Amino acid sequence: ESGSGFEPVTVRQFTVFLENRVGRLTLLVRAVEEATGICGMSIEESADSALVRVICANSDAGRDELSSHSFSFGEVEVLIVALPRRKEPLMAICTVLLSAEINIHNAYPLLSCPGNMPALVVYCDDSILASQLLMRKGYRLIGESDLRDTGNSNPGNGN
Repeated sequence: ESGSGFEPVTVRQFTVFLENRVGRLTLLVRAVEEATGICGMSIEESADSALVRVICANSDAGRDELSSHSFSFGEVEVLIVALPRRKEPLMAICTVLLSAEINIHNAYPLLSCPGNMPALVVYCDDSILASQLLMRKGYRLIGESDLRDTGNSNPGNGN
């Protein structure tokens, strides 16, 4: 956890560009859910288009499906922080990141999480430093292997 050998516990987030046309979101959800489960999703809409942020139970399968269905998308690494059952957990996370002047670019709740605990997807300036700080403060970070475990009931994942 210390030194240059530290690898942050990150998850791949896909940001999919969709035209605002009837049925486009349904096509996206169907394509991804047939290959792997959707663990998180956020939609940011404008008049002509939408950005859909998607966390998949299996990012490799999700990437393959997005490509095979010709969706325009980008990828970034995000953190998923399990929310502790205590007073003001969101404020506490924001305070930890603020103490290091780490900007949060976007955040949204996870739909499906190991142990049925609430969790927050966070895209921030410096995921390595953010990971170190949050882990030192006792927060549990959720990784892609944890999400694969939650997607085991999906028939499209080979189980």
